[in-house]
Amino acid sequence: MEGVHNRLRKWAADGTWERVFTALLAEADAEGDLAWVVAVDSTIVRAHQPAAGARQKGPQPASRTIMPSDGPAAV
Repeated sequence: MEGVHNRLRKWAADGTWERVFTALLAEADAEGDLAWVVAVDSTIVRAHQPAAGARQKGPQPASRTIMPSDGPAAV
């Protein structure tokens, strides 16, 4: 017995859902029921200050030593 999840994944892999969607779009277009609506979300998501690169309070760590790269020099 095949589970629902596996069946849906198989249909996605073999293109069944794409064919169903294409047929539904063609039918709706033929009946004049097709209207596209585009919505753009301009929500801003802010990260907490440390994630945004803000300096942490308290003692600052010692600066890192810069090591030369083994790759070719930048020109």
